Amino acid sequence: MTPPRLLVGGALLLSGVAVLAIGFGSVAIAPGDVISILARQLFGVDVPPFIQSAGATSIVMELRLPRILAAILVGAALAVAGGAFQSLLRNPLADPYVLGTSSGAALGAAIAILLPIGGVAWELGGVQLAAFLGALASVALVWRVAGIGSGEERIASVLLVGYAVASLLAAALSLVMLASGANLRAIFSFLLGGLDGATWPRLAAAALPLIAATTLLALRGRALAGFLLGDEAAQHLGVDVRRERRIAVALASLATAAAVALAGLIGFVGLVVPHLVRLAVGPDPRAVLPLSAIGGALLLLLADTIARSIGVPVGVITALIGAPFLLWLLHRARTGYAL
Repeated sequence: MTPPRLLVGGALLLSGVAVLAIGFGSVAIAPGDVISILARQLFGVDVPPFIQSAGATSIVMELRLPRILAAILVGAALAVAGGAFQSLLRNPLADPYVLGTSSGAALGAAIAILLPIGGVAWELGGVQLAAFLGALASVALVWRVAGIGSGEERIASVLLVGYAVASLLAAALSLVMLASGANLRAIFSFLLGGLDGATWPRLAAAALPLIAATTLLALRGRALAGFLLGDEAAQHLGVDVRRERRIAVALASLATAAAVALAGLIGFVGLVVPHLVRLAVGPDPRAVLPLSAIGGALLLLLADTIARSIGVPVGVITALIGAPFLLWLLHRARTGYAL
């Protein structure tokens, strides 16, 4: 099947799964009722069976729809950022957190939780803002030390600097957690990832950077395709290597930071999805990135539905899916594997 058909089919599948996910829960709502409520509340159109229940409408619009939309946006952002980093670094094991984004976000969130107004900060989105700023700060540090965009960076140095910064921030996070006392549970909740705190205000704050960064990154497939061939080949193809690398890293980091701020640390989506898409349609980022957006949204939506049903953080579900996949990918790397 061609990438355009896969894209249309994936979008339709995602829409159907989203309707089912909205109806799933302790209070079950039939798919037809969900469609009727959404049509009336979002578009002002009456679609049979004309649900009148205020309770069902409140559950759909206030509780479940923000969470479903958050899962879609976060899953798409992480998958596209992961695909971009894999193409940019020519490494199938690269993920959205390769520049220390996760460690910076975790440290920022932990510090905000420990503040005397930590509870108020959580309610007002202060923890999410601190996570976002921490993620951007860690990326800026890696950017500076590795010399990204200066013409001096090397793939290995970027990976090593990212690992070093992540290790340093992880050590700082450990110290903060040791001093956290009663706040340790809240910090762990953020580290495990979850969409329980997805509300309309928080979703509205994160939606713009998520949508903008993911869309702009997906549109840069041609430049990323050049990077797969190496810097010299990309230059011969007319790609401004320095400029495009800066833009790609900035957009991928912004998408990851916004995703982490909204949902905490959710691993493996950005590693698993782009690779599976690449196996289906080939390595060209012009096809991989848009399809990864659909695949990432679908994977996280399904994982969150499972997490809701058994009462565990969604990050646990994605880890149970992604860890065996990573082991398989490492085994393939031993036998000879490249993008």
